[in-house]
Amino acid sequence: MRTNNPVLNNLPAASQGANTYEQQNLNNPYGAPAQPEAPQQRTDRPMTVDDVVTKTGITLAVIVVFAIANFALAQVNPGLAMLLTLVGGIAGFLTVLVHAFSARSRGPVITLIYAVFEGLFVGGISLIFSGALVGGADAGSMIGQAVLGTIGVFLGMLFVYKTGAIRVTPKFTRFLTAAIIGVVVLALGNLVMALVFGMNPLRDGGPLAIVFSIVCIGLAALSFLQDFDMADKMIRANAPSKMAWTVALGLAVTLVWLYTEILRLLSYFRN
Repeated sequence: MRTNNPVLNNLPAASQGANTYEQQNLNNPYGAPAQPEAPQQRTDRPMTVDDVVTKTGITLAVIVVFAIANFALAQVNPGLAMLLTLVGGIAGFLTVLVHAFSARSRGPVITLIYAVFEGLFVGGISLIFSGALVGGADAGSMIGQAVLGTIGVFLGMLFVYKTGAIRVTPKFTRFLTAAIIGVVVLALGNLVMALVFGMNPLRDGGPLAIVFSIVCIGLAALSFLQDFDMADKMIRANAPSKMAWTVALGLAVTLVWLYTEILRLLSYFRN
């Protein structure tokens, strides 16, 4: 149960207690619920699909609310809105790192903090890519297309996962992880070139930039399969319901990545 999503990568360790509880029930020859060895081993009910859907919906709702708030703020104070965008992007990234490397950062607090910061970032990045700050007449239309595209890809990949058209195997995971690492290395190299030499071939809107964005969109879409598979395994392993907040955070990270790449690609074609 491995994934390239830094948020979901530590989930299996958290489910060991749930697996122990499940095994106790299976070992009972009379079918009666087995009692845990110690009361502290089981302090939460098992996670369900409804938990994942509810927690993900709450997380996305917070992102949308703060994105709209930052978008509206830009109409009266663009400088402050851009500052909040920068703060939101950096703080959101740091929040994900804290969640990924700290076993104590499970639950709604860290997920909702991420949603607030990422909402500020999404609102600001939508302003930049759509051209709203420079009077882009089609800004609202572009944002709407990006949202619909994100929803469409999400539902499409959910269908692909449910039908088993693409199976999440160890080989698939290794391929996707290697591809994402390659994209990250290219993006960092492009950033260095932009800062040092003023060259930005992967983000300048040219043919290479278009291809790079399409590749990123494809990888983000495939990442949903891993997210769905991890959530499915956690539910079947009777993981604690509070872990649904971590699944929600992992899905939100992938959704935001996909949305920003789609919006960026649309901005290339508009330009």
